[in-house]
Amino acid sequence: MHAFTAIGVLLGTMAMLALVDNNPVGCLLWLGAAMLVDGFDGTLARKFDVKTVLPHFDGSTLDMVIDYLTWAFIPALFIYFFIELPPNLGLLTVFIILLSSMFCFCNVNMKSQDNFFVGFPAAWNVVAVYVYILDLPPWFTFAVIVLLAALTVTRMKFLHPFRVRLFMPLNIAVTLAWFVCATSLVLSTPEHAAWALWGWGVTSVYFVGICLWRTAKEWFD
Repeated sequence: MHAFTAIGVLLGTMAMLALVDNNPVGCLLWLGAAMLVDGFDGTLARKFDVKTVLPHFDGSTLDMVIDYLTWAFIPALFIYFFIELPPNLGLLTVFIILLSSMFCFCNVNMKSQDNFFVGFPAAWNVVAVYVYILDLPPWFTFAVIVLLAALTVTRMKFLHPFRVRLFMPLNIAVTLAWFVCATSLVLSTPEHAAWALWGWGVTSVYFVGICLWRTAKEWFD
C-alpha cells in the first residue's frame, strides 16, 4: 500500500512537467489522478493494516509529503502561471498559499473526532480547478484565495469524503460525480458540456452545504 501511495509523487512529477510545458489541462489532469490515489490509499492501508505489517515505515509522513506537493505546491505554481491575478500580486498569492498550507499540514488538530477537517485543508488543487474553469476576475480570485487561507486557522469544518462516516456512501458518490464533471469541464468548454456544468454546480453546493451544516451544528450543540 505504501507503494500505491508513492505513485502520488510520480503523478505530481508529471503534473509539474506539464506545468513547465505550458500545458494547464495536462497539469490539472495529473493532479486529478494524484487526488484519486490520495483518496483511496488511506482506506486501503487501513483495510490491510499496513501499520502492523511495516511498523518501521511511517505511511502518514509519506502521505503528508506527497500531499503538500500535489495539493499545495504545484497548484500554487499552477495558479501563478495560468490564472489571471491582480498586477504584482502573483508572487504574494503563491506565498499565501504555501505558508497557510504549511500551517495546515503541521496542525496536530487538523481533524475533528468525526474526521471532518478543522479549517481549510489546503485543497488548492481543487481551488485551481474552480478558478481555471470559472475564469473569475483577478481581484475576486485573489480575495477567494486570501479568504480560504484565512479559514485555515478557523474552526470551520470541511468534509473528508473518504473518512467521515456520516453519509459516507453519499459523500463518496457525490465526490466521484464532482470529479467526473470537473474532468469533463477541464477537457472542454462549458458551452459543450452543459450537463457537466450543472452536475459540477449541484455537487459543489452539496459540499458547501454539508460543511456549513457541520460547522453550525457545533455552535448549537
